[in-house]
Amino acid sequence: MPFISKDWRSPGEVWVKTQEGWEKKKVLECTAQRNEEGDKSSDDVAARVPPHCHITIKCTREIAGFNGLSEAVRRLDFSSAVRDVRRFNYICALLELLLCGERLTHLPGAAQKLLLSMLEQLADQVATSKQNLNALRALIVGLSALREAERRACWGRPLGSRALWGHHDHAIARINRIANSIRIQEPGPEVVPKLHDLPEECIREILLRIADHRDLDSASSAWSVMASLCSEQRVWRELVSFHFTTQQIDSVPKTDSETDWKKLFHQLRKLYGLREDAQYAETLSLCRHCKCLFWRSLGHPCIADQCPEYRERLKEAGGPLPPHPVPPAAFLKFFSL
Repeated sequence: MPFISKDWRSPGEVWVKTQEGWEKKKVLECTAQRNEEGDKSSDDVAARVPPHCHITIKCTREIAGFNGLSEAVRRLDFSSAVRDVRRFNYICALLELLLCGERLTHLPGAAQKLLLSMLEQLADQVATSKQNLNALRALIVGLSALREAERRACWGRPLGSRALWGHHDHAIARINRIANSIRIQEPGPEVVPKLHDLPEECIREILLRIADHRDLDSASSAWSVMASLCSEQRVWRELVSFHFTTQQIDSVPKTDSETDWKKLFHQLRKLYGLREDAQYAETLSLCRHCKCLFWRSLGHPCIADQCPEYRERLKEAGGPLPPHPVPPAAFLKFFSL
């Protein structure tokens, strides 16, 4: 029996246009009802389902699936992740990969609008917290360069209508205005102690906890005391032991003279690269049982917790498998970009 609707191929669903794209009306109604119930009772907030997204790892004759980037971004609640200090660097790295690789222009219009909206929220967060200005500037430079390259293209046009790219131009202008309005003010005299008042031992301990060599270079150029401390071998020795294993360190031929740890660090960085998991306080994780992406600190509704029979089979097989971390580059590989 055919569906009774305007389009006989459609199941009769009613769609509503939102800021993040088109959504089913019944989904929005359920979300609104859930939010109202959450406002009435604090217990419902704790019991709310955490953000997660089921994905298709491999298509077969029995399972034919397609992973949509915009759908995954909405389901994983990237908009709220921008305001979380633990996930901020992860979102920045993801946006940087999309901008630098010119993948943004090959995405559907809804995904482009969603990602630009996320970048605007990221700019608001930076303007409020007065932190991570370098990350925001790098994203704006990549976004502006991408837009200029599309304008100068002599063959073909960007994916999307003129109205869509007009919307993008307005969004880019708003992001630039937010970035240009950020002013870092020096704390007043009543705020003590300041960084210059700390002893060298405290400043050295701060530098020893920095995992990015670019931050050490910036600190050296900012203050002469930090420059002298960053030139110490101990700082670079700790950085080498943090990013590289003993086997990797031993693979570099040594000389009879004393080891130059800064030079050794850059040699190892060119050979093996830096630890990607050390760059982010929290990353997405992939559940090996239900093939679900989720934030590890929030968890997800797993089949291993909901199905007693499956849980028993896992115990017989040796216990549940730990979730697999998903860095930004691996996350984008799940989608046809």
